[in-house]
Amino acid sequence: MNPFLQAYNTVFETAPFEEIKEEHFLPALKEAISQGKKEVEDISTNQAEPTFENTIEALEASGEMVSRVAEVFYNLNSAETNDEIQKIARDFSPQLTEYGNDIMLNAALFERVKAVYEADQSALNEEQKMLLQKTYRGFMRNGANLSDEDKDKLRAIDNELSGLSLHFGENVLAETNDFELVIDNEADLEGLPEGIIEAAAETAAEKGKEGKWVFTLQYPSYIPFVTYSQKRELREKMTKAFGSRANKVNDYNNTEILKRIATLRYQRAQLLGFENHAEYTLQERMAEHPDKVKSFLSDILEAGKPAGIREVEELTAYARKNGGPSEIKKWDFSFYSEKLKQEKFQIDDDMLKPYFKLEDVIDGSFKVAELLYGITFHERKDIQKYHKDVITYEVKDAQDNHLAVFYADFFPREGKRNGAWMTSYRSQKNVAGVDIRPHISIVCNFTKPTKTKPSLLTFQEVTTLFHEFGHALHGIMASGTYASLSGTNVFWDFVELPSQVMENWCYEKECLDLFARHYETGEKIPAEMVERLKASASFMEGYATVRQVGLATLDMAWHATNPENVKDVNAYENEVLKDTELLPRVEGSNTSTAFSHIFQGGYSAGYYSYKWAEVLDADAFEYFLEEGIFNENVATRFKKLISAGGTVHPAKLYREFRGRDADPKALLRRAGLLSENAEA
Repeated sequence: MNPFLQAYNTVFETAPFEEIKEEHFLPALKEAISQGKKEVEDISTNQAEPTFENTIEALEASGEMVSRVAEVFYNLNSAETNDEIQKIARDFSPQLTEYGNDIMLNAALFERVKAVYEADQSALNEEQKMLLQKTYRGFMRNGANLSDEDKDKLRAIDNELSGLSLHFGENVLAETNDFELVIDNEADLEGLPEGIIEAAAETAAEKGKEGKWVFTLQYPSYIPFVTYSQKRELREKMTKAFGSRANKVNDYNNTEILKRIATLRYQRAQLLGFENHAEYTLQERMAEHPDKVKSFLSDILEAGKPAGIREVEELTAYARKNGGPSEIKKWDFSFYSEKLKQEKFQIDDDMLKPYFKLEDVIDGSFKVAELLYGITFHERKDIQKYHKDVITYEVKDAQDNHLAVFYADFFPREGKRNGAWMTSYRSQKNVAGVDIRPHISIVCNFTKPTKTKPSLLTFQEVTTLFHEFGHALHGIMASGTYASLSGTNVFWDFVELPSQVMENWCYEKECLDLFARHYETGEKIPAEMVERLKASASFMEGYATVRQVGLATLDMAWHATNPENVKDVNAYENEVLKDTELLPRVEGSNTSTAFSHIFQGGYSAGYYSYKWAEVLDADAFEYFLEEGIFNENVATRFKKLISAGGTVHPAKLYREFRGRDADPKALLRRAGLLSENAEA
């Protein structure tokens, strides 16, 4: 039996990973789409007068099996893929795209939706009005008013886009996996921490290279290498390999693919009556319009660039003074900035890592959630998982009621893409008075344990875990009626607030004392070390700010203009980034060709949202600092904001939480980029 085609006979109706085989996906999708189409046909041919219940709510409830199959498939394609899954994806995605278009371009269905939208809405509550507006605009934004000829054009564009984004991601993963830096001379390990060397030896053994050390482009290997290796030529080799992913003359080159993606998005927006893809996208964002985004980024750059320039000058002088190069290159930046930070603040990752054993950090994040929101996490061994490294939990509320299922997947492997993300296998919703609770997952790529040491996290990995956990809480505490408005289904430039705000707790002694203990002695992290950590928090913040603005600017360059005129991807990127490059460009490197956020993920015309949400999170955490980082009143107000999901406009939600709009200067204050004149 195909497990997708029957009720899940599992704990909390979780995905039966142990029963799911690759050959189940396409037959299950075919059957699910058939059911979904029948449900939609019943709605569109209903002879009764269109109402909110028989049209909008009925449409919201349709396609449940499609969602169930798709959520499992796409999550596995990101976290535990293989050649067979990638092959299936090339059939799976076009079928799903066509199904979505069949709904959005159904003229009879749209007429019913339009009739409800234009009718008297006074009897609807705020959440119902939001669903109605979102449904109607969804149809409008996906071609419901187009001619039959233009609908066919839209279908063709969407089908091609679905395949291209998959191909883009496959190329990035292949390039990441294909590179190995094999070291057989122990002298070439100079400067590297003991744990990193041990991990590289274990990687070598896994790859049949006993007695050697293998470093890869996976973050837990790449980042420490370019940060600590004394061998400049090897740092250069790693940096160039990382920066040139999918930009080489080989089968994995993404230049033509990304140009085609950007062009198709532009053509799609034009077809729908928008100037460009960014204008189309931002209609459903807090930022509203590309001009507002560009102005926002310009203001941030104006505050950050002078500091960034000073920081690079300081770092260059430091390198020269210490026998380094006369000009800092990209493969020097992490190396010398880490040394300078250690000299300035007497703190580095090697000092901090013993206090951040992965299991303790996980426990710490759970304790923070309990103190703030009264929820608790309980490991369950009876929930099926898709990989042995995954840890599964039941989440309970303050009254000990079941709240959610939580999956945590922390270590890199060849079948997992780089980075960290939160996702879900089932969204929260309320059906006929029954609260259907969500199944939430976070996926990361952290330092693995070795034979002699547990997984000890860098501080950046600690903040990453808290960040993704913040996203998870957004899904876990969802309390809505409709899945499409539940949890993280909010405006994209608001979705990073619950995640980014969580990072702030990592700098507070009151929080760190909950979990930051030396893995060998049990000693709490010393207060003076925390003070140095906080003092170092804004170190190189100008450079980091300019880099983030550069990435957001590159995103807007691809999506707020006509990309059809771009002939050379490398030349175009160089021109776009010239005002945000504080270090010399590296020959052969290209950000766009591996920019999975915007060409594979959902961040196209939305990468600015990280900085946008930073304004919100800095302002929100100032409120916690004023009242106490575990203040019950502030936490209750923030829980209300998180639980609401997309049922209320985010600007209104934030004002209800804070009592006012966010202060843009909060971000600059936290980053140490606000001059006295600007503050005044």
